[in-house]
Amino acid sequence: MATLSGTLLVSPALLRAYRRTSYIAAGVVVRIGRRSAEMDALLGGMAAPAGGFITAWNPRSQRMPAGWNRRMQRALSARTRRLPCLTGQGSGNGWSEEHLLVAADPRRLLVLARRFRQLGIVVVRRGRPARLVLLSWPVSPGRTRPGGER
Repeated sequence: MATLSGTLLVSPALLRAYRRTSYIAAGVVVRIGRRSAEMDALLGGMAAPAGGFITAWNPRSQRMPAGWNRRMQRALSARTRRLPCLTGQGSGNGWSEEHLLVAADPRRLLVLARRFRQLGIVVVRRGRPARLVLLSWPVSPGRTRPGGER
């Protein structure tokens, strides 16, 4: 893992983990870098050209207790209550996190992701491959890097 001008960069191992994750909502499976006709139909049914998978679990990819994660996810759900939204999950390689698929402008979802200290979101747009969009975070001296690395 490296930094660029005091900005936290995600490790190659963590990026691989994100890319290998399956993001699921309403039975539709999405993978980063792949198009999904089923997701296109789901977004169409939500009357949205785009949306994203977002979570409040494990901020900055640092494992948190299950109760804390559930409490933060409820807070995220409360913040998105006026938006078209479906419950979902991200899972891969023996782990799983709750997610929401929110039909909204991805820029709005990035604001929420920052509020809940997430490293990024998975953006879905009709007719396009799913895309991982990362947020930049300042590095604090001695701070553990995303994914538990130092």
